[in-house]
Amino acid sequence: MNLIFLGAPGAGKGTQAEKVCDLLKIPAISTGNILREAVKNGTEMGQKAKSYMDAGNLVPDEVIIGIVKERLAQSDCENGFVLDGVPRTVAQAEALDEAGVRIDRVVNIQVEDDAIVRRMSGRRVCGDCGASYHTDYKPSKIDGVCDKCGGKLVIRKDDQESIVKDRLQVYHDLTEPLIAYYEKKGVLKTVIGQERVEDTSELVRRALGV
Repeated sequence: MNLIFLGAPGAGKGTQAEKVCDLLKIPAISTGNILREAVKNGTEMGQKAKSYMDAGNLVPDEVIIGIVKERLAQSDCENGFVLDGVPRTVAQAEALDEAGVRIDRVVNIQVEDDAIVRRMSGRRVCGDCGASYHTDYKPSKIDGVCDKCGGKLVIRKDDQESIVKDRLQVYHDLTEPLIAYYEKKGVLKTVIGQERVEDTSELVRRALGV
């Protein structure tokens, strides 16, 4: 089964994609990882990507899609894959189609913006030992203090409310149009993200029929 997971940052698509990969024994294809790998291995597309990166430019869609296609030709993708981080835009989705990459199902994890902001901005991490907490779901016994080592709990930059809202806006502008794109193709399944990860996982399994 060839899959794409969509969802806003913090919606939990990465976690659900990982679970489906374990369940179906298929690889997750992360664009960041395969881009670095292609550059390191000096593949044809990797060399093209490196020329853009060395010049300080963004790697264009056709090169990204070329690298994805190279990776999907490997034997571990014979029974399917989950694409992670691509397509980000309708232009990339169209380029995937033109490259002959078949997509069987697109799972859209839908979570309201307010819930995502609350979920992400409530995260706290110990600056000393790295233990993680949440002001609503997993608070420390003493506010701002790590239960394990007594270190100070901090908010990571990516979890600051203003940053989360900016990332959500980018998602709505660039990536959200993919929902309509794949709905039109008849391959989209929308799953409402639940508070408990396992409840969302059950809905994802039902959507995929696995």
